[in-house]
Formats: sequence, C-alpha cells, structure tokens
Amino acid sequence: MMQGAQLRKHIDATLGSGNLREAVRLPPGEDLNEWLAVNTVDFFNQVNLLFGTLTEFCTPENCSTMSAGPKYEYRWADGVQIKKPIEVSAPKYVEYLMDWIEAQLDDESIFPQRLGAPFPPNFKEVVKTIFKRLFRVYAHIYHSHFQKIVSLKEEAHLNTCFKHFILFTHEFGLIDKKELAPLQELIESIIVPY
Repeated sequence: MMQGAQLRKHIDATLGSGNLREAVRLPPGEDLNEWLAVNTVDFFNQVNLLFGTLTEFCTPENCSTMSAGPKYEYRWADGVQIKKPIEVSAPKYVEYLMDWIEAQLDDESIFPQRLGAPFPPNFKEVVKTIFKRLFRVYAHIYHSHFQKIVSLKEEAHLNTCFKHFILFTHEFGLIDKKELAPLQELIESIIVPY
C-alpha cells in the first residue's frame, strides 16, 4: 500500500499523462480514505492558489455577497464559532472557508498524520463538506470572474483544475447534484463525453 508521498507521485504521474479520468481512480489495493485525504489536501491547495490570483479583483466592494450568478448565494457557518449562517462578502467567505478547511486538515483526529492511524467513522462526511464548499469557490470564480481569468490567460489552467475536481467528486459521489446546479452545463460537458 502506498503512503501519502507515494500517492502524490502516483497523482502527478497520472495527471502528467493528461488522462484525468484515470488520475482520479482509486489505485488498486489502496485505502479509500487515504486516497480521499491526499486528494483533499491537493484540491484545497489548488483552489487556494487559483483564488489567490483574484484577490485584487474579488473585493468586498465588487463581490459583497458570496454568489454564483443571480440565483445562488452562499452564507457562512462553521457550526462552532458561527452557528447561524451569516451573509459575508465573497473574499470573507473564502477566507473563513480556507481557515476552516485548514483546521480540519490539521486536526489529527480527522486527518491522521501517523502511518496506520485510523480515520474517524464520519471521515467521508467531513470530506464531502469540504468539497461542497470548495465547489462554491469555483462557482463564484466562473460566474463572477471568468472574464478576468481570460484576460490573465489563466482559463486553460482554471478549466483543467475544475475538470479534475469534478471528475474526482463524480468518481466518489462527494457532491450532491443539487449543489452543482450553478455550473450544471459546464459539468455535463465534462462528465458526458467520457
């Protein structure tokens, strides 16, 4: 069985082949939770970097709510400090989200660092919440900042990251269909051709 570092090499090797469908599959003989954990860290870092390129455009003035087009607005709650969902600007939402994900990733009772340490029984639920919320960042970028991404010549990179993200979440059933509605057409164009 491969460990974190080897799993990451496996991801890099299969991604390099350009076959994202292959890259998201659980490698034979691998532990599903281990695979979900390594990929959760990677997707978190990827979305963080992508959003980082937009910080001067995605401001509280330009994006006073965390939205994905006129029909979808996201409010923030973490269930601990903020129990009742609150309306915040898009950059504030993303800041709360990244801090919250980082806290999950650093919590060894959720993401064990020691070899062979058990994952908690609710591990997949935690992962699903992380992916659901990371999706909202993509939805916001596509709806509010796609022109900016194009002008920065970043769209190929954004599209590849999103395609990888969607194929992964689709492979492991991590995001409910209704949550994906803001980018439904784009998602169908990714999933259907395969």
